[in-house]
Amino acid sequence: MTETRKIAAILVADVVGYSRLAGADEDRTLSRLRGLRSDLIDPAIAAHRGRVVKRTGDGILIEFRSVVDAVRCAIEVQNGMVERNAGLPPERRIEFRVGIHLGDVVEEPDGDLMGDGVNIAARLEGIAAPGGICLSEDAYRQVRDKVRDSFTDLGEKALKNIARPLRVYALKTESAGATPTPAAPASETSGAPRLSIVVMPFVNVSGDPEQEYLADGVTESLITDLSRINGSLVIARNTAFSYKGRPLDVRRVGRELNVRYILEGSVQRGGNRMRVNVQLIDAESGNHLWAERFDKPLADLLDMQDEIVARLANQLGTELITAEARRAAQAPNPDSMDLYFLFSGYGLV
Repeated sequence: MTETRKIAAILVADVVGYSRLAGADEDRTLSRLRGLRSDLIDPAIAAHRGRVVKRTGDGILIEFRSVVDAVRCAIEVQNGMVERNAGLPPERRIEFRVGIHLGDVVEEPDGDLMGDGVNIAARLEGIAAPGGICLSEDAYRQVRDKVRDSFTDLGEKALKNIARPLRVYALKTESAGATPTPAAPASETSGAPRLSIVVMPFVNVSGDPEQEYLADGVTESLITDLSRINGSLVIARNTAFSYKGRPLDVRRVGRELNVRYILEGSVQRGGNRMRVNVQLIDAESGNHLWAERFDKPLADLLDMQDEIVARLANQLGTELITAEARRAAQAPNPDSMDLYFLFSGYGLV
């Protein structure tokens, strides 16, 4: 069996202090990592044409055909983590280190990659700052004029088990080297991103197992439609459905997923009618912000589902803006986004 050698852009990422995070609260840490993977990391990899070679629990090895794609993917993930860590105390933040190298690798028959190209990327990841990205000189030469972010020349570094010192460059992102800021008091902000919401799996209360698909269909369609709201952050389907069938503490769910709002609902069929109940909940306080009931005669199920979801999504978009306007009105030091939502809530923009 002959080995296959090729030049590849290799990205290695790892969670900073994973053992500490898992030791403090393993279930929450694993839940948040699963959410990050489905909502941020995997979509970024797919968007930049990467191939996941292997996952190591708290780490990942990815191959890209282009160093530019690898760097842009890393920037998207690291900047996305800034928003997701906003307001969390330092000991609860999930941060990644990233190393990127362009070099010769050996591809195994099962698709695994080995060789110095992989080893160098892994060593670069180890010296990156939390939230930072380190590049080898070979990778840096390919991207220095193709990304707008600035680089810092760290000079030559002796990397463990690498024969010769390598010149290393650090790419400055929004999160790299940032001074952690303490979480604001709960009276000022929940810490979660604005317009962040999770649609919990709707409950089938009709007693008819055949209606389960309708409850799931309403949930999935709502996730899709709410994602179209400008500026919204909607938790992905796979993460939301991991809570299906479990007793829920909405405030705990809000903390685990770092969202401001939770949408719960139920679907019930009785005779020739279908009823859908929904509740919008403040994830920080557990208070209900809005509730609605929809009753429809049974017709074509897909048409009925589309009509209900469209009405729900339209009303929810308005209710979310109103909720953000109420938060903005109570903010002691409103920023430009607070003012935007405040004016939007009053119909001034």
